[in-house]
Amino acid sequence: MILLRSMLPLAALVLLTIVSAQSTCNATVSCPASAPCCSEYGFCGTGSYCLGGCEPLYSYKPDSCLPNPVCENLNSTFYNLERVQVNASLYNGNASAYDWVVNSGSVIATDEGTRLLLTQNNSGTKISSTRYVHYGRIEFVLKTSKWPGVVTAAITMSDVKDEIDLEFTGHSVNEAQTNYWYLGVANYSATQGQSVHVDEDTSQNFHTYAIDWKEDSISWLVDGNIVRTVLKADTYTSDGIPHYPMTPSRIQLSIWPAGIPSSAPGTIDWSGGMIDWSDPDYVANGYFWNVLQSVNMICADDPTQAQGTTGWIYSGNGSDGLPHVLDTNASTIIGGASRGVGLPHGTITQIGMFLAPLVIACLAILAQ
Repeated sequence: MILLRSMLPLAALVLLTIVSAQSTCNATVSCPASAPCCSEYGFCGTGSYCLGGCEPLYSYKPDSCLPNPVCENLNSTFYNLERVQVNASLYNGNASAYDWVVNSGSVIATDEGTRLLLTQNNSGTKISSTRYVHYGRIEFVLKTSKWPGVVTAAITMSDVKDEIDLEFTGHSVNEAQTNYWYLGVANYSATQGQSVHVDEDTSQNFHTYAIDWKEDSISWLVDGNIVRTVLKADTYTSDGIPHYPMTPSRIQLSIWPAGIPSSAPGTIDWSGGMIDWSDPDYVANGYFWNVLQSVNMICADDPTQAQGTTGWIYSGNGSDGLPHVLDTNASTIIGGASRGVGLPHGTITQIGMFLAPLVIACLAILAQ
C-alpha cells in the first residue's frame, strides 16, 4: 500500500508530461515525425488525428494525413442511425461502413428525422460525411432551430478550410445566411456573406436547401430556386489568386451556440442575442435542436480521375500558391497502408493502455 501510494506523484507526473508534451500545429509550426498528423483542432498525433479534418499543410508532410475518401453519390435519410457512427473514436476511416460520423455532441432519431442536440454543457452537435465531394450538388432537407443565439449550419468544409456555408440564426426563421471561405480567410463583407429570404418558417417547415458547387461557380438554392450565385472569375484579388473553394470537402451539419459569453459581441448580435437556457422548450426537453431529414450528394463528373482512385491527397502548395490535390489508390483506413512517417498508428492508444492500470490503481487508492 505504501509503495503504491508513493507511485501517485510519479503517475501524475507522467500524465502531466504526456498532456503538456502534445505538440500544436499551425501555419508556422508543423507537426513532428513522431506525431505527424495535424488535427482539425490544431494538435499533433497519430491514428484518428490523420482522418477527416487532418490539416495536410500543417502536418509533418502533406501525405501524413490519410487520403480523403473519394466522392460517391449518396442519398441519406435520417429516420434511423444505421449509417451513422455515433462514436467518432470508433471510426477508422472506412467510408464504406458508415456514411456519417458524429464528431461531437448527441443525436436522436425520430419519426420525422434525426435531431441534432444542443445543451448548456455539450457546446452543440456536429456530424460529418465520411466521403468528400470535389465539386457537385448537395441537397439538405431539414428544419432549423428557432431560438435566439442558436445556429443551424449546413456546410462543406475542406481539410485546408475551404468552406461553403448555409447558416440559420434562431431569431430570423425566414432567412438563410450564405457565405464562402478560401483557406479559412474570414470575410463578412457583402461580397461574400449574403442573406436570402425563405418564404415559410424554417423551423416549422421542412425545406430543401442546396449548394451547387462547380469549378467556375457556386449557387445556393431554396426549394429548387436559385437564390444566389457566385462566379469564380469574380473572386480574384490583387494577389492574382481566386479566393474560391477548390479543395475536396466533407459535408457537415451542426447546431451550435453563438449566443454565449465566450462569443465575440458581433457573433452574439448576429445570432439574435444570448441564449435563454430557461426557455420552456429547453426546460421541457433538456436541449435545443434542429431536425435533419435527408442529404443527397451528387458528385461532379471528373473524366480525368484515375481508374481505381480511392481518395485524394495533398502534395503541398504549388508554384501558383494553391494547394495541389492528387488522386490516389492508397487505403483511407487507419493501419490500412504504410504511412512512411512517424510512429505506427495507435501509438497514443498504446501509451494509454500502458498507463491505464496504473491510473486505475491510483484512483482506487485515493478512493479508500
